[in-house]
Amino acid sequence: MMRPLVYISRSIAAEAISLIAQCCDYRIWNNDQPVPAKILEEEMKKSDGVLTTLSDQVNAAFIAGAPNLKIISNMAAGFDNIDISEATAKGVMVTNTPGILTNTTADLAFALILAASRRLIEAEKFLRNGQWQAWEPMLLTGQDVYGATLGIIGLGQIGSAVARRAKGFNMNIIYCNRKRDYRAEAELGATYANLKELLSLSDIVSIHCPLTRETKGLISYWELAMMKPTAVLINTARGGVVDEGALYEALANRRIFAAGLDVFSEEPLPLDNPLFKLPNVTLLPHIGSASIATRTKMAIMTASDLVAGLTGKLPRNLVNPEVVKDTPIEKS
Repeated sequence: MMRPLVYISRSIAAEAISLIAQCCDYRIWNNDQPVPAKILEEEMKKSDGVLTTLSDQVNAAFIAGAPNLKIISNMAAGFDNIDISEATAKGVMVTNTPGILTNTTADLAFALILAASRRLIEAEKFLRNGQWQAWEPMLLTGQDVYGATLGIIGLGQIGSAVARRAKGFNMNIIYCNRKRDYRAEAELGATYANLKELLSLSDIVSIHCPLTRETKGLISYWELAMMKPTAVLINTARGGVVDEGALYEALANRRIFAAGLDVFSEEPLPLDNPLFKLPNVTLLPHIGSASIATRTKMAIMTASDLVAGLTGKLPRNLVNPEVVKDTPIEKS
């Protein structure tokens, strides 16, 4: 019996590759840069399964042109890089890695809250450049975090984890969501608000919603205009939720105090992006889940679901369960 053929789009933890190798033949893109789209398309044509990352755009044409494809296992909490409709239409399972990166990403979000509010990157550059000549009463003063009002857009797993950290800072927590979450309100002491209310009341706004048709460009010129001039905007969700041009204007004209960004509409962020010119924005290279333990667990989860889907078992993190609803299948 022939072993399934798998394509792995990036170098991942050895433990995950070992899992795949036990029952599958595989090819891997061992390169620091994302696999070129043409190569990914060609490899998918030959593969029974693919392990992708958020850098890989798997469009409808790629899926339609892969006659043997049974599963796309995505090493990311989201799956907006994959055409789910086409995959479902073709009976291709899609999986992701929810939950496992929640606390690591929440840590990073709160680190950005502190860094942007207290101007940490700006202060370190000031020190390294030899500009510190004397203590000054108002030198590099920022905004207080303890006791501030935190507005969370998207009170899912990561948003809730950020709220738990905020409780330790005695923050007043308000949130907006597609649906009101009474259980979270009771646990976190959070107050429900619509987006306009949240933006106008918050000292810090932290974005944790997925990128969808409804949330693309959710924070644009008018939304930024609703925020306090002392407010800080944090985005560790997806870059497309924020209109970066409007954000640049708001920061450059000091209509908001600062921003902390780990995600961008185009990644890697081009070096000619005007955000690089601003002192009041903290920029990170999409490292929300980047702890050794979490990235290893993500790789193992992705590999486990991939193997399950190729060996007649039900992957644990199936995004489109409708593809197997009429098929008797063993749980992994």
